[in-house]
Amino acid sequence: MAQYFEVHPENPQQRLLKQAVTLLERGEIVAVPTDSSYALACHLDDKDAVDQLRRIRQVDDKHHLTLLCRDLSELANYARVDNKQYRLLKAATPGPYTFLLEATKEVPRRVSHPQRKTIGLRVPDHKVLLELLALHGAPLLATTLIPPGETEALNDAQTIRERFEKQIAAVIDAGACPSQPTTVVDLTPMGSGDDPVVVRQGRGALAVLGL
Repeated sequence: MAQYFEVHPENPQQRLLKQAVTLLERGEIVAVPTDSSYALACHLDDKDAVDQLRRIRQVDDKHHLTLLCRDLSELANYARVDNKQYRLLKAATPGPYTFLLEATKEVPRRVSHPQRKTIGLRVPDHKVLLELLALHGAPLLATTLIPPGETEALNDAQTIRERFEKQIAAVIDAGACPSQPTTVVDLTPMGSGDDPVVVRQGRGALAVLGL
């Protein structure tokens, strides 16, 4: 059965988050709360964990996975960002937005899009998740927790534990999350002077991006 870490949403217990980090560093998958919905997260460099992440969601390598980053400076290590893209990122982070950008060599090729060499990146506005990322010391690879064949993201930790207890190692319960996924915006067209493209309208308001 998946472990269950019930933490305070504003002052999370460090010992519980450290246990979750230990699991992640062992190559396990953990369900984490975010400012949009719950997500499944794993270590960026663990191939088996990444494969399991895709199996749980039943998505192929053309489905963009997302790097959860602590801040924009960390994000910029993993994506090529020009000045125009940076201004837009700065306006919308932290927050419920995922941005598609060209991956740098810091991103393993197996987790970026096989043709486009792009990766999803976001800086969440969620105290517990940011604490977890700080303890881990690096971005985590994640995907929105939308069960296969369904359209709604899960936002209740107990339900997640019951439905995925044999597929994941732990759930971090920081209370209910919003049920909307992130707004996904492709920033790569900006590199050639075109406008960004909204891939998915989610919780993040487009007005913040000037779109």
